[in-house]
Amino acid sequence: MIYVYIVAGAVLGAPARYFLQGRVQELSGPGFPWGTLVVNLSGCLVIGFIATLAFERELLSREARAFLMVGFLGSYTTFSTFGWETFELARELDFVRAAANVFASVLLGLAGVWLGSALARSL
Repeated sequence: MIYVYIVAGAVLGAPARYFLQGRVQELSGPGFPWGTLVVNLSGCLVIGFIATLAFERELLSREARAFLMVGFLGSYTTFSTFGWETFELARELDFVRAAANVFASVLLGLAGVWLGSALARSL
């Protein structure tokens, strides 16, 4: 039964990622994968928040965790896309943008997890 929750979350997470990534990229234009960065950072923020509520406060059931963290966020975040886009930047010898994408995604992603966790603790 837990797989039903995971699939239901994934069915919602993938279209949310597709919409947000596309919209942000459309607004920001080509040259840097802003859409993917926004999706990854927002996913980090949300997982920090949800995981803290789930594991520190024990406010979420196993099913809710499966739906939100494995299903929705698992299909929403795009680190495989991040890897490909960074690889493409490096392959085009655009090492500054490739490094900026890695730096921003990793450090700001970790900051997002911390912020989400802090927000959950403040409730």
